[in-house]
Amino acid sequence: MRFDVITLFPELFAPFLAQGVTRRAFESGQVDVHLWPLRDHAEGNYRRVDDRPFGGGPGMVMLAEPLERALAAVRGQRADGAPLVHFSPTGRRIDQALLREMASGPGAVLLCGRYEGVDQRFLDRHVDLELSLGDFVLSGGELPALALLDGIARLQPGVLADPRSHEQDSFEDGLLDCPHFSRPEVLDTADGPLPVPPVLLSGHHAAIARWRREQSLALTARRRPDLIAAARAAGRLSSADERYLAQLPPA
Repeated sequence: MRFDVITLFPELFAPFLAQGVTRRAFESGQVDVHLWPLRDHAEGNYRRVDDRPFGGGPGMVMLAEPLERALAAVRGQRADGAPLVHFSPTGRRIDQALLREMASGPGAVLLCGRYEGVDQRFLDRHVDLELSLGDFVLSGGELPALALLDGIARLQPGVLADPRSHEQDSFEDGLLDCPHFSRPEVLDTADGPLPVPPVLLSGHHAAIARWRREQSLALTARRRPDLIAAARAAGRLSSADERYLAQLPPA
């Protein structure tokens, strides 16, 4: 799949694309990323890409004309009609279901806005999907774009050392992930020794699987009861899950 990123700060992406396990997806071309510096498509001595908003008010607005030229250049290189994604607080919140959907698609054109916003005429003409990281405001769309690329890259075959790893991630089955433990078996702390839960050392795979499921249920019920409600509505909770939830103390 291919992602074309229209941005004022392409230098933010280069270190990310070469780091961590997800670099395998970028180096192999499974996730092909092309960066389009917006100022390359601006005119005049100053390569201006923003101006004051009509009607007054604070901040600056990204100009439609450089964006039109940048998008035309992108479309000239790819004719697959990939959607144009704009990162905005008004957009759909990025979640694991969206990442799974996009991870099997052709990719997208990612528009990383800056300043007070983007000229609405460009958005109305071209944007297919608006996405947000959450109910807060960032200074630009680069961080959401990086988050999207990372989440999609790690879902590609062969990127994670164990292909089952992402299957146990939070949200993959609609719940939060369970706690994880590693060596040493007993951690010496100022508050006393902290052992690993004994069931994880038992070698009893069914008991371990049930413990992890119950820990996932308990954590989700405590921190994200909305996810429990959604899982219940979707029929993803077993009778054993329901019995365990019923005996948990009220949140």
